[in-house]
Amino acid sequence: MTGVGADDDIPLCERKTVTDFCYLLDKSKQLFNGLRDLPQYGHKQWQSYFGRTFDIYTKLWKFQQQHRQVLDNRYGLKRWQIGEVASKIGQLYYHYYLRTSETSYLNEAFSFYSAIRQRSYYHQVNKEDRPELVVKKLRYYARFIVVCLLLNKMDLVKVLVKELSEEIEDYTQRFNTEDQLEWNLVLQEVAAFVEADPLMLLNDDNAVVVISNRLQEGGVPPLEQGMVVGQLTLADALIVGNCNNQVKFSELTIDMFRMLQALEREPVNLATQSSKPGTLEPNEKPAKRENPHKYLLYKPTFSQLYTFLSASFKELPANSVLLVYLSATGVFPTGRSESEGPYDFGGVLTNTNRDVVNGETAQKRSQAQKEMHCLHPGDLFPFTRKPLFIIVDSSNSTAYKNFSNLFGQPLVCLLSPTVYPKSMQDQCQRGSLFTLFLYNPLMGFLSVCGLSSMRYGLWEKAQELLRKVFHDIGQMITSSRAIDQAYLQFYGDEFLRLLMIRFVFCCTTLRLHKLFREARSLPESYPPLPKQEMVESSLLQKHVLELAAMLDVQNLFSDGMLDNY
Repeated sequence: MTGVGADDDIPLCERKTVTDFCYLLDKSKQLFNGLRDLPQYGHKQWQSYFGRTFDIYTKLWKFQQQHRQVLDNRYGLKRWQIGEVASKIGQLYYHYYLRTSETSYLNEAFSFYSAIRQRSYYHQVNKEDRPELVVKKLRYYARFIVVCLLLNKMDLVKVLVKELSEEIEDYTQRFNTEDQLEWNLVLQEVAAFVEADPLMLLNDDNAVVVISNRLQEGGVPPLEQGMVVGQLTLADALIVGNCNNQVKFSELTIDMFRMLQALEREPVNLATQSSKPGTLEPNEKPAKRENPHKYLLYKPTFSQLYTFLSASFKELPANSVLLVYLSATGVFPTGRSESEGPYDFGGVLTNTNRDVVNGETAQKRSQAQKEMHCLHPGDLFPFTRKPLFIIVDSSNSTAYKNFSNLFGQPLVCLLSPTVYPKSMQDQCQRGSLFTLFLYNPLMGFLSVCGLSSMRYGLWEKAQELLRKVFHDIGQMITSSRAIDQAYLQFYGDEFLRLLMIRFVFCCTTLRLHKLFREARSLPESYPPLPKQEMVESSLLQKHVLELAAMLDVQNLFSDGMLDNY
């Protein structure tokens, strides 16, 4: 209100408008703050709360649009306050995407974040002597950048990073704050994230072409008549990132970022998008859940990882698959063990909790004891009671070769090389080569060939050849008599089909590459794939050499007639 004395002069209807607005604003803040108390796992507990929060924000947004003049005059509504409401709605959509894996909600988050910038809602903040308001603006920029990265709007990301850099400089000059280093770190992280892209695609005008790596219509070799495959569906995925020193931004390592896109379809707009925020009901849902539900776990402790695994396992529908993707530093056994059980080969690193470590630091662990902050293969055994698809990208991925299928359910582990050739080791910080192959096989191929830029026309030609290669790999998997039935059980799901096909292509490519001479520099799998008729098949080798010739890098590959280990 503009002042106590002035209250009597305000018409009753206008006073009611201000009161209603204050109620909606307070209620929306209360509900929004309550979101952080919701359990992060489980599909059902949070939905009704999210629905109520969406409802109140929809009312608030429409209310301020309909009564803007009264609120300007009587409440003193500032543009940054409208921006704050739009920013909260953007956050709601983004978190709804994280909870549901529906990429369509990313578009909605983008439309609200984009409107804030286009309408300069935060423009006046810099003129006010309130550092906390500027921090709101900086956080908005960081969130907008995350959404743009996930939507592959790389040109806009670069513009936003430049604007954020200027805003941070202005902020640190005006206010002598303690968080200057934190904001500079945010800038460094996002710059490194953008630079981690291994390939620059150029069109005929030398402009950069940005491609999407999500699953597109027609992007998977279709099931053909006569193929006998399982009817399982990928329902849930745990994406774990715990690599030391890997590029990350906003609790997403580059490997996590790539894998989450490999498990999503290309997003579509929920509405025939008018670009005005507020025209869409936030609780409107797509007709069908197209993507598997995902949990993104950045540097989880063992107990966090186990809690999310258990929640996914518990809620996994019938005829469904749980995928576990582990991109993590390897943990190796300290002493030599006489037995060869599921806890004797180490595993991958889980984060340490200080309170847990106390016992370890006080006394040196006996060599007979196992690593505590580690996900051992044996830790996953209980979850093999349901169909389980595991991908391990780690320097100790081979620990997961020592699996036992105790319950007879479909089980596959795709395992990365444990050592890369010296010339490629310095690239690991910018993301793993193995995950790159599973995310975009052609990028992986170009990366092992040392190619960092390419004409778009040649890229399209190479992709056309890869479609043929993938079709042939699909035929090999489904017609093989020696292959383990688990691969066929999983082949019916499009995401898993594509991952298995890309894995086979990666295996064949690295086997032929002259630098990948050691057995530990090659991917492996459990159960093993039949070598002769698949990863070493003469047809596949011919395809790889054909692709190498197309890209003029055939000198990097052996001719395939050599004896392959």
